[in-house]
Amino acid sequence: MAALSSLSFLRTVSQTHECKCPMPALTASLVPGFCGSEGLRWRVSLEMEHVVAAYVAKPLAYCPRPRSCVLAVAAVASDVPPVSETKYTFLKAYRKPIPSIYSNVLQELLVLQHLMRYNGTYQYDAVFALGFVTVYDQLMDGYPSDEDREAIFRAYINALREDPDQYRRDAQKLEDWAASQNAESIISFASKEGEVETLLKDIAERAKGKENFHYSRFFAIGLFRLLELAKATDPIVLEQLSKALNISKRSVDRDLDVYRNLLSKLAQAKELMKEYIDREKKKQAERETNSKTDGAAVAKSVGMSTHLRSDRQ
Repeated sequence: MAALSSLSFLRTVSQTHECKCPMPALTASLVPGFCGSEGLRWRVSLEMEHVVAAYVAKPLAYCPRPRSCVLAVAAVASDVPPVSETKYTFLKAYRKPIPSIYSNVLQELLVLQHLMRYNGTYQYDAVFALGFVTVYDQLMDGYPSDEDREAIFRAYINALREDPDQYRRDAQKLEDWAASQNAESIISFASKEGEVETLLKDIAERAKGKENFHYSRFFAIGLFRLLELAKATDPIVLEQLSKALNISKRSVDRDLDVYRNLLSKLAQAKELMKEYIDREKKKQAERETNSKTDGAAVAKSVGMSTHLRSDRQ
């Protein structure tokens, strides 16, 4: 599908990196920062289709048992399922065929979100959920069956070991809240009390420390969706909201440009698909009409032949 660029993966490097962090840091979390700013690097193997975590430490601390450090990292990393398992779980949960215009994009999105989901700094939040739900609903708009569209959504999120109901609830909660906001109120969330305001404050705090926060394109789209519903899409408001959340405005602008481009290409692809389906329906109708006409002609011919034979007798 042209609407999404293909995902590129890094081949696994041959050498093993040993962590020189103290052991408790290894077993506690896979969060960058324990060994300096370069605490964690992700390596993705095409051959194994598996995300492997390896600590690359600055010489700030010393691990007295390097081999134990490596084994501890491997044990934690083994809890991360391979991409192939996530894809298999999705396909097993939803067995019906999905038209290629949707299937190709869904498969690429699933791989991309798998890598986000199992990133060491990932932590689910409602803005991320709103962004994904927005993308999914845009992608699947016009799908032949509403029931199947929701079944695919549930299979997709469950394959990532997350809760599809929570995604829907949180997305709806943010949409309802944003619809009651304006340009001024939405950027001043930090000075207010409320469920959504508390969620946004938590995101801002985590993003400020760069721990337990993983910025992604879905987050940027969720952010823009909030502004859309608040009727506050002025670039200045987006800049102020990004600043209040401790998010890079440049990154948000870049990802929103990509998102708009994807929507444009997706709309074109759907239009082409609609034209193709309409042509096929027209051809099918013509074939059925011709078949009926031919059948009537054959029946008439047989009837005339029978009548002639009767006259001769």
